[in-house]
Amino acid sequence: MALIDIRDVGVTYNGPVLADINLAIDEGEFVCVLGQTGCGKSTLLRLVLGSEKPHRGQVLVDGRVHDQPDRTRGYVPQKYSLFPDKTVLDNITFGPEVSEFSLLGRLMPRYFRRCRDLRREAFDYLRRIGLQESDARKYPDQLSGGMQQRVAIAQALMMRPRILLMDEAFSALDPATRRGMQDLIRQLWRTTGATILFVTHNTQEALSLGTRVIVLAKESAEAPSRVALDMTVPEHEEEEVPQLVRRLERVATAGAFVA
Repeated sequence: MALIDIRDVGVTYNGPVLADINLAIDEGEFVCVLGQTGCGKSTLLRLVLGSEKPHRGQVLVDGRVHDQPDRTRGYVPQKYSLFPDKTVLDNITFGPEVSEFSLLGRLMPRYFRRCRDLRREAFDYLRRIGLQESDARKYPDQLSGGMQQRVAIAQALMMRPRILLMDEAFSALDPATRRGMQDLIRQLWRTTGATILFVTHNTQEALSLGTRVIVLAKESAEAPSRVALDMTVPEHEEEEVPQLVRRLERVATAGAFVA
């Protein structure tokens, strides 16, 4: 049974957004979603997260419909969402602290021991995302946009989600930092076995990160988006990358539905 099973899903707001979406994503896959702006990539992620519901069809995660987000699905939005009144360290540790302990549980000795462990883990993530230990005491408004986005990624990873949903998570990062975060996410995917659904506009990024690429496209401006291409990323030599990039971009821009 697929971990994520999207069955005949359609979404309509003021006009049709998605139609006839059928996808089965197995546990441990790294799936990159490509498509032009407005084609419904972010909507697809929110359907899997459980923060939105389809108007038609079903989205099943582990065999059941989820009415709201939970800790099994980590989410990194395109625009970082940190708590402005918490330090970087407190932002990173907030999720596990709240999910693991009730208000009464926070009075027990085990809570304080666990907080020490979480803070050590948070400092490890700080180093891995390229921030300094001194940044742990800063507040979000003292950080650049790229630094805030890195903290948001660490915040999601701290929850150790079974499914990680990333919506243009690297778009605010400079090229060098972006490459470092790509390496980190790929390494964490290999070591944790998490299932990753990664939205990006960067075709080359999709090919270098994903084991599978899904392209959403419209046949016309008024039409809803459908799955125009669902491709397992082949083992490829470096000189083959431009050819693969052109193929994916042609499908995304022309809405050419191909096998």
